[in-house]
Parts: sequence; structure tokens; C-alpha cells
Amino acid sequence: MLANIDREVIGAPDVQILECKTAGLNGSRLWKEGVPEYVQLQVQHQLVVTGKAAADVAVLLGGQHLEIHRIQRDEALVARLIQLEAAFWRYVETDTPPPVDGSESAELALRCLYPQDKGVAVDFSTDRNLSATFADWVSVRQTLAETEKLESKLKQALQQAMGEASRAIFETGEVTWKKAKDSVVLDTARLLADQPDLLKTYGMQRQGSRRFVLA
Repeated sequence: MLANIDREVIGAPDVQILECKTAGLNGSRLWKEGVPEYVQLQVQHQLVVTGKAAADVAVLLGGQHLEIHRIQRDEALVARLIQLEAAFWRYVETDTPPPVDGSESAELALRCLYPQDKGVAVDFSTDRNLSATFADWVSVRQTLAETEKLESKLKQALQQAMGEASRAIFETGEVTWKKAKDSVVLDTARLLADQPDLLKTYGMQRQGSRRFVLA
């Protein structure tokens, strides 16, 4: 196992590593509740490789606000991390694609690996595992649709009760319902209707993507 650390702390008995981060306005939201999970895992990995007990994470938020967070070595998390990293490295050594996990990175990887279809059909009707996966997927889609409909109904009931109020307070929390600022947008349809040559001059091809659709 290898790791690249930003700085090694010398002369401080309670901390041995310093990890430095910056976050813009959008990235700062990830730090509202402390160190984001991906940074915690990065630091725990560093502590494993170096054999150290603690690290400080210094982050500059929005170029203005500096925060310093202490992360102690978590032996249970470290043990699990070693297992997961070893399993992942076996996929690398055997040139085997890892199984999908439902993450955004897995979705992006699949789009990059298989950007186009070849117009052929594959028959999985005799594959019990994939047929069961398909049936589960259809069932989950139906559950999601029903849940989303219920969520909309509950939200609308609250909005109806609020009327023109901006904020509502409940026993377990509160919500706000405010109008966003007006904005000016370009009416591209009208512009191109009046000046169709603009599309020839400034038109840019947008690459299509594959859509996964229930037939």
C-alpha cells in the first residue's frame, strides 16, 4: 500500500500528518457537517500506510474561512478499508471489471465503457440471476414511482396549508417556500427563427448518449 501525504508533522505528540484542502463555494457545502467521507477515507488510508495515529485536515473554504479538523485513527474502519482495497487491487491484477455498486462513478464508468450500442439483442431469458435482477429492477421502479407520487401529495398538502406564507414551523422541523429572483434568459427559438443563419455559424454538435428504457 502506498500513500502521498501533504505534510508530516514533527514535534507534536498528538498529531503526525497534515492534509491540506481547498473548497470553492459549491464544494464548501460538503464541509457543513465536518470532514466529507471521501476525505476521511483518504486520511485513514494515510494513517494505515504511515502507521500514524492522527492527522489534521486543514481546509480553506471559499478562499476566506480556514477550518482545521482532527481525525483519529479508527481501527475498525482501517481493517475494513484494507479488505476493500485488497479486493479492488485483485480486480486490477486480474484485469477484471469490478461489480457495479449503484454509485455515480459506476454509472459514469459504464457510460464511458459502452458509449454506443450495436443494434443487436441478447437473450437472458434462461439466465436466472439476470432475470431475477430484471424483475427486481422493475419492482423497485414501481415502488419509486409510488413513493414519488406520495411525496408529491404530502408536499402539496403542506403548500396548500401555507398559502402565501414564506415559512412554516412544525413539531419536528420547518420548511420555506420562497419565490426565486426573476432572471433573463435568451429566447433561442425566436432568435433562430428570425436569424436562421446563426445556427450554421455557431451550431455545435451534441453527442448523444444511450438511454436505458423499459420496453
